[in-house]
Amino acid sequence: MNLDLFADDAPPAARSEDAAAPTAPQVKAAQPHPALSDTAELFMLCERWVARGWLRDLDLALVRFFEHETHNAPPLLLLAAALASHQLGRGHVCLDLAATLAAPDFALSLPPEGDDLNDPPPLPSDVLATLTLPEWQAALTHPTLISDGPGCTPLVACHAKSDTHNKANTTRLYLRRYWQFEQTLHNEIATRLSVGNAGERLLLKNALDTLFPATDTLDWQKSACALAARSPFAIITGGPGTGKTTTVVRLLALLQTLQLAQPNTHPLRIRLAAPTGKAAARLNESIAGQVKDLPLGGLESLLDKHSAASSSNAIDIPTEVTTIHRLLGARADTRHFRHNAANPLALDVLVVDEASMVDIEMMTALLSALPASAKLVLLGDKDQLASVEAGAVLGDLCRRADAAHYTPATAQWLAELTDHPLPETLIDSNGQPLDQVITMLRVSHRFTETSGIGQLAQAINQPLSGALRERDKHQAVHGVLNNGYADLHHLVLKPDAQNEDSALERLMITGSPQRFPNAGEGRINHKGEPIAPPTGYQHYLNTLASERPDTSLAFEDNGEAYDAWAKQVLNAYSRFQLLCALRKGPWGVEGLNLRIAKTLRREKLLFGNDHTLEKGWFEGRPVLVTQNDYGLKLMNGDIGITLAVPDPRTPGRSLLRVAFPTSDPGNPIHWVLPSRLHAVETVFAMTVHKSQGSEFQHTALLLPQTPNPILTRELVYTGITRARDWLTVVEAKRGILNDAVTREVMKVSGVG
Repeated sequence: MNLDLFADDAPPAARSEDAAAPTAPQVKAAQPHPALSDTAELFMLCERWVARGWLRDLDLALVRFFEHETHNAPPLLLLAAALASHQLGRGHVCLDLAATLAAPDFALSLPPEGDDLNDPPPLPSDVLATLTLPEWQAALTHPTLISDGPGCTPLVACHAKSDTHNKANTTRLYLRRYWQFEQTLHNEIATRLSVGNAGERLLLKNALDTLFPATDTLDWQKSACALAARSPFAIITGGPGTGKTTTVVRLLALLQTLQLAQPNTHPLRIRLAAPTGKAAARLNESIAGQVKDLPLGGLESLLDKHSAASSSNAIDIPTEVTTIHRLLGARADTRHFRHNAANPLALDVLVVDEASMVDIEMMTALLSALPASAKLVLLGDKDQLASVEAGAVLGDLCRRADAAHYTPATAQWLAELTDHPLPETLIDSNGQPLDQVITMLRVSHRFTETSGIGQLAQAINQPLSGALRERDKHQAVHGVLNNGYADLHHLVLKPDAQNEDSALERLMITGSPQRFPNAGEGRINHKGEPIAPPTGYQHYLNTLASERPDTSLAFEDNGEAYDAWAKQVLNAYSRFQLLCALRKGPWGVEGLNLRIAKTLRREKLLFGNDHTLEKGWFEGRPVLVTQNDYGLKLMNGDIGITLAVPDPRTPGRSLLRVAFPTSDPGNPIHWVLPSRLHAVETVFAMTVHKSQGSEFQHTALLLPQTPNPILTRELVYTGITRARDWLTVVEAKRGILNDAVTREVMKVSGVG
């Protein structure tokens, strides 16, 4: 089954995430490149690409295997296979032939400013200069290697309209496993798109009115609950502060109410999951707080009045959140899970938070393991960065969410339940089935019109179009930065100026509150609570020293005192976080972590020699877990702080322990020996990718000195929306922000 979940009016392609890659002059070659017709020449070319880092060894090994097994594979087929394999490492599910011919140099991992080494190999634009789409398509035939659908060939070719040339045809080339992922995804979603039974209409409306007080305007959270209640599959998307967690907690209360209203039934078995341990912990904390505010008494009164309701059933909302890996039962050293189509999950409703981080393989595994009768609700921000693995499932599914495309029937149904009509611009008589199960929350309760963070996020998130040119977007972004918002500061470094270098270091130490209006004093949040001024890393290190328990107290016998201390230090650490785009280099996490540690040592906030600060353990070291460790009950994304506690064997000496927060009120801190932590890294600086699912009171987003393909609109948007109260945008060189906000991620896939 090859279901088109969307209408045919796909948007024109935006700039690739590799838009900074060099493009060779498009001069038509007099003769076709020999690699297009000679296998030996092709392998020589691929070897040169591998040597430069433009292609992976894995990609070359794959096509060598194909050639060894067949001996007669066309070179153009082998070239396409190598490029299709390479796309997986760059987050794409497949290779789009038309898009590749239109922009050949985006097919490889080219350096952002070209390759200045001697004797560079030919660029893809040189190699493919004479190749036409029909010629390439004609070469994609081989009985053993490729087919156009079901079978056992390692490659699959799908012919469709091109995303980049909507009126032209293209071919998408897949490795079979990823083609199968897409087919499973399409089929599983298609079977859940039918409008289900949301229960008795009067009870549904009364329950919605109980959960959501009457308003003068359309309440999108109420609309989201109404839509999700009637469908086995639903998506709730929205930016920061739009109330996604609030909505889903009320949705779960609504679903339990409708369930308990049925005669002879049991409460819904509800599970909550997130892609990472950090995201799971944050959702756990958020939901626990939201459940306390639910009007459960009013809902239970509704049940008492309902003739079919059982008075013995109270409305129960779960608060425990797990990772998707743990939910599915990950099997060590394999890509398989204990739960699958043959052994489905024992649940009735599954909610997945931070769904933008879920790649196509994981989403397929999740859908396959769901019972046919279960409801799936995806929660996330469609505009955030997608998973680093292949696929941008949430973004693809929500491609039409801004304009909604609700049918007149859906619009009328919503109006009757919410007492407010939908705007005419969101109604489309040709709306597709998928459109009817997606709700985009459109009102931010955290970032008001006076919030620079919110205004900057909105300006950056606007996609380029015929009406919005690059220059217009640059002006909009800098208009926000220069407007004097109380929560926003823009710092442009001058690499040759010592005072500017010092400015970055002062930001890391103190948070530079003096650079904000009124030094950050006097602000209140949307709840009317005072906001503490911005801080840097000095704050948590001072807390570490000033709140340390009396060292005469034995660590083993005074757990509460040491737990309270660790909790204070962890809370203080979350007040500030430096985010950057890159891992390597002086402006990546590897270079910045050591630089910051040395700066803090100079201020006598940290202690240790250069080797210890770079590769060893020291008190105050913040660490990020980079792999799930089920034995230690630590998940990828967890953050801990290294603390010194008394050594019970030697009075006057101390031992290092790493304190991690837990969601267990009775055991709030998990203490771990440093020697047991193998997959951790220092986290004074964190990549934007790793920060997803986190939130910090003061976030500093640092953009490097040179353009890079990873610098995209989505990365900048994700980075700035990690800030809750204060944001500092740092450009290592003026103009990098302009380049980043006009480059967009377009992961290639066949979803839709």
